[in-house]
Amino acid sequence: MTSTNTETAQAELLSQGLTWEDMDGKVFRTARRTVTEADLIQFVTWAGFNEPLFFDADHAQQAGYAGRLIPGAMIYCIAEGLILQSNVLNGTGLAFMQMDLSVKRPVFVGDTLHAIVSTVEARQSSKPGRGVVRSHVSVRNQRDEEVLVFTPVRLIRGNDFDDLQS
Repeated sequence: MTSTNTETAQAELLSQGLTWEDMDGKVFRTARRTVTEADLIQFVTWAGFNEPLFFDADHAQQAGYAGRLIPGAMIYCIAEGLILQSNVLNGTGLAFMQMDLSVKRPVFVGDTLHAIVSTVEARQSSKPGRGVVRSHVSVRNQRDEEVLVFTPVRLIRGNDFDDLQS
């Protein structure tokens, strides 16, 4: 069966993200993901993180760590991926504007992470049809210990975005 433009236009989008108005006061938890050795090697190789703490298990142990250490940047990337996989921003996210980030405790290969996302502020931007949303993201491990916190500020479509684009 071949798809036509009419069929595509009529097909319902099942994973539409939230508008900035819908995000006001929103709190949700993402799915969970276990960090593997393969994840670590792929990330540090791709990103050029040639720090012995990430490549050399003996070095990490001598530095006082009880396992293969995961870089904070990788923890952030995993958390952002989990947020995006929730589809909360699917089709409504317009820009990532800024953030603050703080690493709270180490993460190791084999840890399972999830994120709790709480909207701190949702307000209309200076341009109609858009809003600025600031969130507090708490990344937690399998013991529900907070391992990383970041506060993204995003530009998100409003309920009237499509009306203004016509």
